[in-house]
Amino acid sequence: MHALISTLIAKGPVVTDGAWGTEIQKRGLKTGENPESWNLSHPELVEEVPKLYVDAGSQIILTNTFGANKFIQEKYGLGDQIAALNKAGVEISKRAAGDKTCVFASIGPSGKMLLLEEVSEADLQRAFEEQAGAISEAGVDGIVIETMTDINEALIAINVAKQTGLPVVASMVFGAGKDKDRTMMGATPEEVVEKFTEAGVDIIGANCGQGIEDFIPVCRRMKSITNLPLWMKPNAGLPEVVDGKTVYNTTAQDFAEAVPKLVEAGACFIGGCCGTGPEFIKKIAETVGKL
Repeated sequence: MHALISTLIAKGPVVTDGAWGTEIQKRGLKTGENPESWNLSHPELVEEVPKLYVDAGSQIILTNTFGANKFIQEKYGLGDQIAALNKAGVEISKRAAGDKTCVFASIGPSGKMLLLEEVSEADLQRAFEEQAGAISEAGVDGIVIETMTDINEALIAINVAKQTGLPVVASMVFGAGKDKDRTMMGATPEEVVEKFTEAGVDIIGANCGQGIEDFIPVCRRMKSITNLPLWMKPNAGLPEVVDGKTVYNTTAQDFAEAVPKLVEAGACFIGGCCGTGPEFIKKIAETVGKL
């Protein structure tokens, strides 16, 4: 296990951060606009987000680099700005973190499907190498490969990220199948653990897709077959559309009340995904502090 990870988990569960996209939208990002472009055009507004998470009790904050890969950015005409977008994203979170909090850089999916031959493995590897290289040069504490639905794409990203020498978290989206325990491509928690362990990740996780109660059995199944730390970032329940707006009905208090069960199931790193914000992280930190 990487030394930083051992240090982080030595005192118990680690609090990560919450959603970024919705927080940036609160600051003026329009629907369909490119969030990562704000690293260059509105860095001071982006920086407000990680600052709020640090103040709420996050011990790890991520970066506004989730979609800062060639395939996503080409849609916005910024395919030649990958290094600048990623470096700026890291610098923003590092300023917010100061010496209080670790910064793990976010790498999301390409938006292309290997199964449908929309992209080749070689092209994916080059895209992830470009992003991970820029992130590493900017000086982060770790890399989080998150919201992955295709285990094969995740493995390509993992192999690239491992080459940086940084700790690597790899997190899949579960919620498919009748028991909500499979990825979109049909992988089970056990299959994900097996593949990610072979690939040499430092932390295995799940994020997005469903609410915290549904994460508990997924986490428990992962824990039953691995000693690696587990990273869990559930949504604030399932979204509903009300008056044309996406609404999440799980409150910060409801979310926090389920945290002890998630810790009991084996979670070492706990935060939130869609629908969560600083108020959720504050409640999580308070709950974890009492465990």
